[in-house]
Amino acid sequence: MPAPAPAPAPAPATHRPSNTPVDTSHPPAAAAQRSPKLLDQVRGAIRLRHYSPRTEHAYVRWIRRFVIFHEKRHPAELGSTDVSRFLSWLAEERHVSASTQTQALSALLFLYRNVLQLDLPWMTEVVRAPARVRLPVVLTRDEVRAIVRRLQGPERLVVMLLYGSGLRLLEGLRIRVKDIDFDQEQIVVRGGKGDKDRITMLPQSLKAELRRHLAEVRVLHEKDLGRGGGRVELPTALARKYPEGDRDWRWQWAFPASRLGANAAGEPRRHHIHESAVQRAVHVAVRQAGVPKRATCHSFRHSFATHLLEDGYDIRTVQELLGHHDVSTTMVYTHVLNRGAFGVRSPADRAC
Repeated sequence: MPAPAPAPAPAPATHRPSNTPVDTSHPPAAAAQRSPKLLDQVRGAIRLRHYSPRTEHAYVRWIRRFVIFHEKRHPAELGSTDVSRFLSWLAEERHVSASTQTQALSALLFLYRNVLQLDLPWMTEVVRAPARVRLPVVLTRDEVRAIVRRLQGPERLVVMLLYGSGLRLLEGLRIRVKDIDFDQEQIVVRGGKGDKDRITMLPQSLKAELRRHLAEVRVLHEKDLGRGGGRVELPTALARKYPEGDRDWRWQWAFPASRLGANAAGEPRRHHIHESAVQRAVHVAVRQAGVPKRATCHSFRHSFATHLLEDGYDIRTVQELLGHHDVSTTMVYTHVLNRGAFGVRSPADRAC
């Protein structure tokens, strides 16, 4: 009988400490193929649909709060009941406004429908924050003059455009040189709210001052070009289509920042004035003028619409100038006209 074959030699010991865990959840090949993080997926889905940076910031913030509220569980493990509980908590415990709760709901619906590809049933158990009707803060013409007199520099010119053209603050700050038509006395608003373009008026009283301002801006741009800079961010993919377009005078911001900044890639760029600079200037000017209203930059846009209606202009015209999708949004200004409540004369005025 043949002798039995020798037993195979034992494998050499690795001598791993007994308390060292062995990670078998992600082998090296699979680790390189991990899907992006949830919030990165959200950002990608938002940018694919060309939502505004502000919408992206708000949605990411609400989704992060939702995840933290549920002790960092992945949203795919949660459902409509968990969404309802979070939204109800916002209304009952945090006492948020109806618009804030609606924004949170929109962010979560976007997450489930467009990122996780899950369709939530209608959430009837959500406790909705009560909707409150708010009238806009409107300044009188004397109050506008008093505030503007206490402003100076580019901030003053920006505020005058908010009042004289009915612009939102970011719309005014994002005006480029090519968007100002002095001959036609109009301003083209590019990518306004809802990513819509529109045309509004350029006040005749601001034309000379705006020309002088742009002459100073051009001197600054020429200096930037001489230093090898002079570049601004271009919208969408125009930077690839026009490689030198970001140095073109026509594409420069009408209200550039005093200091150079950088884009997402770290490349030097000159941005427009930050909105907080104008907001701070307006806050100080309102206080110095002694105006007893909670006026902000947006109050000048409200005042623009109200004063046009006072002057007898058609509400449809005002709607177009403001860029409102629905005339019912513009109708709110008919309730704040400087004619007393609902335009009714008090009987006390006749008795006295």
